[in-house]
Amino acid sequence: MYSDRFKQFIEMWQKDFAIERSMNEKVCVDRDGNPIPWYTYPAIEYISQFDYSAKKVFEFGTGYSSMYWAKRAQKVISIEDKPEWFEKFAAEFSAPNWQMRYCDEKQGYEDTILADGEQYDVIVIDGKRRAECAANAVKALADGGMIILDDSDRVNTSLEYVNAIKTLRNAGLLQVDFYGFCPMNNYTKATSIFFRRNFDFESLYTVQPINGLGNIWSMSRKERKQFFKKQEWPLADNAENSED
Repeated sequence: MYSDRFKQFIEMWQKDFAIERSMNEKVCVDRDGNPIPWYTYPAIEYISQFDYSAKKVFEFGTGYSSMYWAKRAQKVISIEDKPEWFEKFAAEFSAPNWQMRYCDEKQGYEDTILADGEQYDVIVIDGKRRAECAANAVKALADGGMIILDDSDRVNTSLEYVNAIKTLRNAGLLQVDFYGFCPMNNYTKATSIFFRRNFDFESLYTVQPINGLGNIWSMSRKERKQFFKKQEWPLADNAENSED
């Protein structure tokens, strides 16, 4: 039999993270049905704090993340090398500030980021040839920007990831790893963000960090008291009497 606390935990994942729908329907969406990246939830919650309205984003790889960024950034360019995925997302997604570009095997996938001579504030490495993409991402990264390397825990078994991370760290970027569950999957992984040392993105909020999904401090004091009264652990009395 499941305890009440464990049932609450499951309900939080179902309601706040919409992970049951994400797994069953194979979609990367939040609880309101909005597209989210296939990154770890901690990484998504972290990056969602910032204002990207004047930022340019480049993605190696296309997906639900493309619409996530398009809703937030000034400009988004996504590179896709799989014809079936290109057709799928071209049919499903559209945004005036988003460009999806197809790159076949004859083209230099990792060189697409250098084609326009632009600098990008956010660069996402989530496609093929990640070591090569990392090398060019460093060249195209704007001052104060960040590079997102998804599935970075594969460094434990893949030389490609070893080389990608080595390149980003050797460029003087600061590495922060976000471990945890992610949309669609029933296992954990890591998403790593590499920051310029003068990272300067403005928050959308007056404080940082904000209350994350499932956080009790987003509740009113009355709601917290009701929540803690349902708990089956000895610290509940102290927790419910804590200050706001």
